[in-house]
Amino acid sequence: MKPTNAQLSQTGTTIFEAMSGLARQHGATNLGQGFPDDPGPLALRQAAAAYVLDGPNQYPPMMGLPALRQAVAAHDKRFYGLDVDWQTEVLVTSGATEALLDCFLGLLEPGDEVVLLEPAYDTYAPALRRIGAVPRAVRLVPPDWSLPRAELAAAFTPRTKLLLLNSPLNPAGKVFTRAELEVLAELCIAHDAYAVCDEVYEHLVFGAARHVPLMTLPGMRERTARIGSAGKTFSVTGWKVGYITAPPAMLHPIAKAHQLVTFTTPPNLQHAVALGLAQDDAYFASLGATLARSRDRLATGLTALGIPILPCDGTYFLVADFSRWLRAGEDDLALCRRLVTEVGVVLIPLSAFYDREPPRGLVRFCYCKLDQTIDAALGKLAALAGPAVGAAP
Repeated sequence: MKPTNAQLSQTGTTIFEAMSGLARQHGATNLGQGFPDDPGPLALRQAAAAYVLDGPNQYPPMMGLPALRQAVAAHDKRFYGLDVDWQTEVLVTSGATEALLDCFLGLLEPGDEVVLLEPAYDTYAPALRRIGAVPRAVRLVPPDWSLPRAELAAAFTPRTKLLLLNSPLNPAGKVFTRAELEVLAELCIAHDAYAVCDEVYEHLVFGAARHVPLMTLPGMRERTARIGSAGKTFSVTGWKVGYITAPPAMLHPIAKAHQLVTFTTPPNLQHAVALGLAQDDAYFASLGATLARSRDRLATGLTALGIPILPCDGTYFLVADFSRWLRAGEDDLALCRRLVTEVGVVLIPLSAFYDREPPRGLVRFCYCKLDQTIDAALGKLAALAGPAVGAAP
């Protein structure tokens, strides 16, 4: 038989699926994959179910139901002051991952360079390479995930076509400040580069942190595509409903890619998401407050166990430093596998978010879980205090 695609054949199963499989196999407490215990708003689930019964259940418009595209435009105006033409600047996709692929396919040619920031979601680099683009990673500096400005400026070259930005950032929980965004915007403008912004955690920010879309900065409106996710905003990750806001010149080729990838998204889910985006301010305000409480519960418990944690201002995720518990010759992946079998807790090694040479001993916790799930994990991790699991200091 002739060989299959070499790059995809060499790509392993995503770490999230692999670790969730281990969780099922060993009956472990899963703080790995980023899905909430919350089933999502009842009214939205009822609306989606009723739509299936009442129809229509045939192909919706390729760009998305008008009601949802109008709701996305109204949402962007309401929260960010963006004036968006729903007919020419909004596209509905089957999840944010599809939205990302559509953007890459629609905007990039083989050999184009893409600047991205690590740690980075594990889909980014493989998808870029598959279409022939060249990812150029710039590493944020832990523990505060600061932006290394000299390295960032050096990453932009005459071949840079696009900046790929995830804010709030999975896995680090970082929310980029306006000052940092201004640096990114200046570089995009100076190099005439597009920006694709993965903003799926836009409403999941805490404390004094504020999410500012890069699209809102001067000079960025006409060169930025902004991606949102109903799965993250409404705790329905299995629905796979995403949406892109972009200027017409960018959205046109992105939509051409979309029609070849999935063409459309289930209409009942689009209908329910449109209703969700119209909810009152109290709902959106509650998202960050609820998650902040869960983050604090986890952070307090980890600190009490002597496990160092890194700053977290948003998303579902908290990074902790387990380097003290690494055994000789062990990396973070081996550590996380051992935690499943010996402790009964599933975490994600941070190496999954780096292309090469990751920081040593960092792991990602997911805290969008019920209190009892977090408490169960903390109870099991108490075993780290003993020599049976931990390494010598």
